[in-house]
Amino acid sequence: MTRPTRVLSLYEGLFAGGARILHTSVVRGLHADGSQEHAVLSIASAARRESTLQRMEDDTRYRELTGAGVAVSTLGRTAGAHPPAPEDYSDAELDAAASVVAEADVILTLKEQPLGLLLALDERGLLPDVPIASCLHRSDPTHSGAAMRWLGELGASGRLTSTVSCAQSTSDAYARFTPPTVRKIVIPNGIDTARFRPGADDRVAVRRALGIPLDAPVVVFAARFDAMKDPGLFLRSVASHARRDEQTHYLMCGAGMTRDNPALTAALADAGVPLGRVHPLGIRDDMPSVYRAADIVALTSAYGEASPLCLIEGAATGATPVTTAVGDAAQIVRGFGVVTPHDEHAIAAAWAKVISRRPVYRAAALAARPRLGSDRMLDAYRAVIDDLAGAQEAAA
Repeated sequence: MTRPTRVLSLYEGLFAGGARILHTSVVRGLHADGSQEHAVLSIASAARRESTLQRMEDDTRYRELTGAGVAVSTLGRTAGAHPPAPEDYSDAELDAAASVVAEADVILTLKEQPLGLLLALDERGLLPDVPIASCLHRSDPTHSGAAMRWLGELGASGRLTSTVSCAQSTSDAYARFTPPTVRKIVIPNGIDTARFRPGADDRVAVRRALGIPLDAPVVVFAARFDAMKDPGLFLRSVASHARRDEQTHYLMCGAGMTRDNPALTAALADAGVPLGRVHPLGIRDDMPSVYRAADIVALTSAYGEASPLCLIEGAATGATPVTTAVGDAAQIVRGFGVVTPHDEHAIAAAWAKVISRRPVYRAAALAARPRLGSDRMLDAYRAVIDDLAGAQEAAA
């Protein structure tokens, strides 16, 4: 009997973020049918980001992976602002990584940050001759720091086989930093529409828990407190909108979105928002319920986004995406969302328009559900991995 293809995914760490949510759903989905055997190596066992210490064992992605029978190992580092460079790894760390990597038929990296580890293994002669694909989830490589250079180096060495981008904007942006020999593949994101679905009970429960009137409009901002997400623009938009709308409440979910984050507290004060109607909720493990309580899912990112999951997760529950034109966002929400300039007054006006025509926009979002599902995405990833493994067997 032919054994399953063994696939190893390298994570910088297991902590909150859309790319980790997406890649984890791919790993779980492909591991479940038994044709591929997936494992994960996380460089870090904890991450300090956006004033929050996130431990791997507490992370929803970690629990989902281990619950699905996916083996997860770690080098035990603490992730910070920058991923480890090739020269930063100790002999003991490289030996531990080599023992895991040696079991793989195909290696995937979640974004470009873990490529420093592969370069370090390659320099020591510890990287096996297996296909390597880097799964990319940003549209602005210049904000990746040294990791962008590692991507180019691994591509130039011939060790990087492919890039798999979640958006065409991502593939186009990274193509400048990889040689033509590296195959460029685009697989648009998809979500579990059985999990992200409408639900009146959750809509009532979440609002009651937060003290929000059942008939009040709700805008949710699902993002970490990071310059890329531009939380300052979101809060200025809240201030602009709230001056004309005394009913709407605004939810902020993600790492650093808590009142004990001094940067968020300062941003709230600077924007002049109505504090009683702004609800910083931090990291939430019940995002489907939060989206069900909302009328609008807002994205105000300034750069870097590729195919933001929050837009389709919110839409699948019935919330209307209102987004700046970053990455592939405009194409993603075409027909059921609104695209705005990077301006608080334009964003506030868009929110007002959606609220005034709520039934029409909700119907459009729910009608888009069939094209937001993950089945197509999983089939595409499965085919790419099978193709990589097949090409390696043929070459051998």
